[in-house]
Amino acid sequence: MSTRRLRPVIQDFKPYVPGLSIDEIKAKYGLTRVVKLASNENPLGVSPLARKAAERAAALGFRYPQNHNPALVEAIAARLGAPVENVVVGHGSDEMIDLLLRVVGRDGDHVICWSHAFSMYRLTAKLCGLECREVPRDPDAPLPLEALAQAADEKTAVVFVTSPDNPTGRAARLDELRALADRLPGDTILAVDEAYVDFARPLEAHGALPLALERENVIALRTFSKAYGLAGFRLGFGVMPPWLAQAMTRARIPFTIGVADEAAGIAALTDEVFLAATLEAVHAGIDRLTAGLAELGCSVGPSQANFLMFTPPRPARDVFQGLLERGVIVRPLASFGLPERIRVSVGTEEENAFFLRELAEVLRG
Repeated sequence: MSTRRLRPVIQDFKPYVPGLSIDEIKAKYGLTRVVKLASNENPLGVSPLARKAAERAAALGFRYPQNHNPALVEAIAARLGAPVENVVVGHGSDEMIDLLLRVVGRDGDHVICWSHAFSMYRLTAKLCGLECREVPRDPDAPLPLEALAQAADEKTAVVFVTSPDNPTGRAARLDELRALADRLPGDTILAVDEAYVDFARPLEAHGALPLALERENVIALRTFSKAYGLAGFRLGFGVMPPWLAQAMTRARIPFTIGVADEAAGIAALTDEVFLAATLEAVHAGIDRLTAGLAELGCSVGPSQANFLMFTPPRPARDVFQGLLERGVIVRPLASFGLPERIRVSVGTEEENAFFLRELAEVLRG
């Protein structure tokens, strides 16, 4: 087939490629049980209230949702104490990233993030015709906010800060984010990707929401995939100044969030019991896994997220493969440019114990 009508960027574009599914791994290695601790999903599953709401809404699956999902916007705004005109929802935070770059990126602009960062910044920028510049960073050091500030200039459309960061788990404090926003050029947007911020301790010292409500150049991006257990429903949102919210709303493709997705999101926001149980399980799991990994001779850093990054005493690729053959899926970090490291998500108490037992066996060789 001819490719002459393709944009040049598409011809060498390399999309995200997910790993094998649980069923594929069971079949490949002859396993009856596989524990997935690779994708930073909620260890407790789906909010019961959200599941029931989605089931009820399925009867309306033949209807289009109300465009721009005003009921979901109102529920998010009420939950966060934000004006509705500051909130935009999307089909996962990935859609929010894409929308942001399409709305504010102009010819000759670039975006900035740090190295070993979430791949969607780079991939989406490329599809939008924007250069993505990465500042170097040491994954064992604090987040390189100063380097971001120094790299920004008048052609910088967006500066991305992932906080808590994937894959390190490190987080920026609100006062650090405010100082960074102060130093950026007037037309540059500071986009704080807060997919994991609900797990930060304490939340009020790290969340960028106050900054997004008081500044004209800050957007806080959040998701229902992690703390609310709705990764499969693909719900995300952004809190931002009204001028940007209006522009992104106008640019949104109609009906990207379905009726069941919206119902699940609204219900999840009311499920205080599930959220509290999730935070308790994740915080206890982080503490247990940190201690367990250290006991096994792994180097592990602090994390404000629902996962840990660690360096095993044996080659990471061998450890990953050994765990996989024993029915434990973790995330090798070669795709992040960190081939010597592994990321493990917090599971249930039993799954965490299973992971540590199997890791001990793999490390014994």
